[in-house]
Amino acid sequence: MMNFQSLQELLETWGMSASWSPAIASAIALIILVIVALIVDLISRRILLNIFIAIARRSSASWDDELVENEVLHQLAHLPPTMLVYSALPIVLVGWTGWIVDLLQHAALVYLVIVVVIAIYRTLNAALAVYNRTQVSSRVPLRPVVQLLQGILIFAAVVMVVAMLINKSAAALLGGFGAFAAVLMLVFQQPLLGLAAGIQLSANRMVRRGDWISVPKFGADGTVTQISLTTVSVQNWDKTISSVPTHALMTDTFRNWRGMEESGGRRVKRAILIDLNTIRFMDDKLRERMNRLQFLREHLTQREEEVARFNRENQVDESSPANGRRLTNIGSFRAYLEHYLHAHEQVSDSMTFLVRQLDPTPQGLPIEIYVFLTEQRWAEYEAIQADIFDHILAVVPEFGLRAFQQPGGQDLAALSSTLRSS
Repeated sequence: MMNFQSLQELLETWGMSASWSPAIASAIALIILVIVALIVDLISRRILLNIFIAIARRSSASWDDELVENEVLHQLAHLPPTMLVYSALPIVLVGWTGWIVDLLQHAALVYLVIVVVIAIYRTLNAALAVYNRTQVSSRVPLRPVVQLLQGILIFAAVVMVVAMLINKSAAALLGGFGAFAAVLMLVFQQPLLGLAAGIQLSANRMVRRGDWISVPKFGADGTVTQISLTTVSVQNWDKTISSVPTHALMTDTFRNWRGMEESGGRRVKRAILIDLNTIRFMDDKLRERMNRLQFLREHLTQREEEVARFNRENQVDESSPANGRRLTNIGSFRAYLEHYLHAHEQVSDSMTFLVRQLDPTPQGLPIEIYVFLTEQRWAEYEAIQADIFDHILAVVPEFGLRAFQQPGGQDLAALSSTLRSS
């Protein structure tokens, strides 16, 4: 670029008065600076940027594609013309009032800081996108950490810009933030709680992307799709999206089904209510009918030998079934369920396996099935569970038992008819 003094002398040689030549020379130099800056900007954005984008599209690496998608390079393309303007302003504006030069330089510097901050902000987004493609990202989510860094970056940028505008050092400006920070903490209490909770969730791996969680308080029941500083996004099974405050996962109760998914099984916990009036000792007729059940033949033989040996050794008076030990239809029913479920190919033998009685209720005696299926997919799991209980409910009468249910319309009509006929 032509020296300012030389340009002024050239104008005076052409006959311009000495009083006007400095201003005209500055104006011409400023126009030249603008044109050169536009040319540099054109080269940066139209040529160099397009060359890098073409290289990124053809490369097999993913990180350069993310830089392009997040427009990091688009932002960096603004640096060369900005730096040129900032450096050349003191030369171009020789003779201008000092505060004008300072104002324009500060404006250029503020713009430079903003460009750099936005570029770093987008670089962090690109790095996070690359990281989220790895398998580790599902176990260790870094989005809260990246958002924390971005928040610190923006805060630092604001402090720097304000310090430039008021012509003070950033350290002095931060020194006066004590009382103001207390007010900010009070106003932004919820975001700060979310910030702390997000860091704890990530560090302790309590929740990660892809987990199935249930948060009844917020109506969330589904898969975690995103974890941020302030919210956890959950895609429910009906495809709706629930946003749960991050700090709520630290203060309120929620259920994470990850343990079930990692265990290789899914729990079945359901009870059948047996009418107490149908429970009795086993007689010969019932014994003969149950002997036809393949799962019970060997068990019944062993149990009868055990009972007979006990009664014989203890000289039990068998004139009453209440004396000694006797087989019952409810005990045989429980034994049948155990053998049936052990033989089922979808029931896990390596996890908790229980067929038990619960406390009697006014609705009958609950026989609870507590087992784990090897199938975890929801639809398939429900189908297998339904098949198992279809069979169990259908086999109950074979033991002389009856499942309890509340009286319905037909039951009441039959009772009324019986009462009228009597």
